[in-house]
Amino acid sequence: MDEAAALLEPLIPQLRRYAYAMTRDHESADDLVQDTLERALSRWALRRRDGDLRAWLFTIERNLHVSGIRTRRRRPESALDAADEPGGHATQDVGLAARDALEALDHLPEDHRSVLLLVGVEDLTYEETARVLDVPVGTVMSRLSRARTRLRALIETGRSGYLRRVK
Repeated sequence: MDEAAALLEPLIPQLRRYAYAMTRDHESADDLVQDTLERALSRWALRRRDGDLRAWLFTIERNLHVSGIRTRRRRPESALDAADEPGGHATQDVGLAARDALEALDHLPEDHRSVLLLVGVEDLTYEETARVLDVPVGTVMSRLSRARTRLRALIETGRSGYLRRVK
């Protein structure tokens, strides 16, 4: 257990950041991280010792999140935007831009949003992201390109409902 704690503890902030990006709710994110850690610890003996621990944890976390969405049938709406968090000293323009970016991110398809968050926020390589999502590296690259293009268009136009869906 000490080995697991020593390896898992430094990864908790990354797990929380990714969970919050997926759920947009601090309490739900904390619950998701706790569920992820419980699942990882219960299956600790089954993990590949030579595998990437961070990618394994992100895979568990994403799968738990997707399972939760399927059981609830809809995602809860965000209670707080990152720009509205206490202690922020952002100007009004920066706060509005952050809100617009988060809103645009919510309008991306789940597969595009996941790739964008893993590569752009969590700094996973394309190969690590492919392992987390269980898709080929080429799929990660094309989804990332499409996600960036669509996110840029959503932010520039501010009209997410009027854009065609890029698959």
